[in-house]
Amino acid sequence: MELNADFSVRAAVHAAHCPWVPSPMKGVERRMLDRIGGEVARATSIVRYAPGSHFSAHTHGGGEEFLVLEGVFQDEHGDYGPGCYVRNPPASAHSPGSGTGCVIFVKLWQFSPEDRTQVSVDTSKRPFRASRVRPGVEVMPLYQDSSEKVRLERWKPDASVTLPLPAGGEFLVLDGAFEESAERFETHSWLRLPPGSSLDARAGRNGCTLWVKTGHLAHVNRLPFTRSPTAHGS
Repeated sequence: MELNADFSVRAAVHAAHCPWVPSPMKGVERRMLDRIGGEVARATSIVRYAPGSHFSAHTHGGGEEFLVLEGVFQDEHGDYGPGCYVRNPPASAHSPGSGTGCVIFVKLWQFSPEDRTQVSVDTSKRPFRASRVRPGVEVMPLYQDSSEKVRLERWKPDASVTLPLPAGGEFLVLDGAFEESAERFETHSWLRLPPGSSLDARAGRNGCTLWVKTGHLAHVNRLPFTRSPTAHGS
């Protein structure tokens, strides 16, 4: 399966208006944003766990990155409430599920195969700080390496936001809204812009909060490195 698989062009999905699609695991549904592959795939998705649903123990062949949007996601390492950001690198393992139900934004098979950096951040306990170069923007760094930067951004009401993207970028609206290319992006809307482009956007009248990743689309791993079960139903 290929969905928004051409990384040289702009891609946008308004996930809140998309139907939930069942995964092979009972009680786990997804809204696909981009995907290359079948049930083992390079994938970006929004995934919903019904109360009491879970996956069996598994190892992450290509790594996973997720942000909890609603509810509480759980594994043997802890409980992760809204705003928790986690990176489980290749070769890590767990048994995920949710007793009360949850919604997460998840990316699979998008790590360097040599990456072994584990990250867990509760964004509810970190401050935003004003950007020194972009008026009207506040930033909360989550992760950075030589090829990508991940952060939350908060845009003030009606702020005009410009961001050069020499190696591309992704944006997921967590609350509020913004407009880009005469298109309105609201909660759970996702935008991916290709390398060499620039974000030119305006925040809505109530501002907005976004998950942002930049720098990672210059060299895209299009296929999984090995064949292993996928995680989180994405």
